[in-house]
Amino acid sequence: MSASSSVTRTAVRPAVQSSWFRDNLGWMAITVALVALPFVLAILNGQSPAGVLAGEGGNAKFIQGLMIEIFILGIYAISYDLLLGVTGLLSFGHAMFFAVGAYFTGIALKSFGWPFPVMVAAVICAGVLQALLFGIVLPRVHGVTFALVTLGFASVFEIALKSREFADLTGADVGLQGIPKPAFLDPANERFRFYLVALAALMLTYLIYRRFVNSPTGRVAVAIRENEQRARMLGYNTFYFKLAVLCVSSIAAALAGMLHALYMPLVSPHVASLGFTVTALLMILMGGIGTLSGALLGAALFRLMEFYFSRWFGENAAFLIGAVYVLLVLFVPYGIVGTWRRRAAERKTGLRELARLATGGKVEGKL
Repeated sequence: MSASSSVTRTAVRPAVQSSWFRDNLGWMAITVALVALPFVLAILNGQSPAGVLAGEGGNAKFIQGLMIEIFILGIYAISYDLLLGVTGLLSFGHAMFFAVGAYFTGIALKSFGWPFPVMVAAVICAGVLQALLFGIVLPRVHGVTFALVTLGFASVFEIALKSREFADLTGADVGLQGIPKPAFLDPANERFRFYLVALAALMLTYLIYRRFVNSPTGRVAVAIRENEQRARMLGYNTFYFKLAVLCVSSIAAALAGMLHALYMPLVSPHVASLGFTVTALLMILMGGIGTLSGALLGAALFRLMEFYFSRWFGENAAFLIGAVYVLLVLFVPYGIVGTWRRRAAERKTGLRELARLATGGKVEGKL
């Protein structure tokens, strides 16, 4: 019996690994393409690929910077999608998760001089603590009331960041400037290394989140979004599941804030505002709420529109971006990825019908 079980486990393991590679083949191809992108751009602009590794200036280095911003926004957006899109928790204070990571990183490096590993561990702990803070009100408020309470928490935090009492630590209205960057991750001299770290953080976050959503805990989170009362009737204590989602979401957003503080020359109090939470909401609405991958696409679309529209149209950029949002709501109501998935069944049905007509009604089953 034991020999048979051993043979079975040995046979199943390669099959599982093969299935994992097959399911993630597309994402692995995207990752390889993004790693190769700076070298391709360098060659197209007459620059040596070795210049990318050396951090030489040029179009390749500029595009790396733009992509780093997209990666950071992608992590931030997907953390909000887990909270709102997957679990149905509408929070108007999600920017606080991001801002805590950003400001904590800056203060730890500038004011306290903490080593980098200690700072990363502290940011993760800060993410858990602020999730627990939000979790205090979970058993008492729901829906819009929860959104307003989280907005209150975030507003108090933003006021504290701008206050004169904490100006020595936070920089008040000006923002936190002069953050010392770790030499091995300095975006000025080690741009490509920072690019790889941000890309790895984004892909790892996506894979972890997808696994989380497909886990039993994630399935209960989806059930809470659809009908929390029924989930309770089935015997689930929804408070603990929502708290787990808050913790996972907060940690990812705080790590995105950490990368933001390490990359940008200053940390602005804008990252703690309601407007920055709305930015996350717009990104997941564009890509497709509750799809995870749509959050990443929405982040890329948002940052590229923001950059190129500002470059081409100047002050009219905000109006044009707003017009794009309106068009997406009208014609792609479930976001790009969400609408594509919803219409996939219609496309399959249409193709099956065309095949049936072409073969005289002899084709049955799925294509």
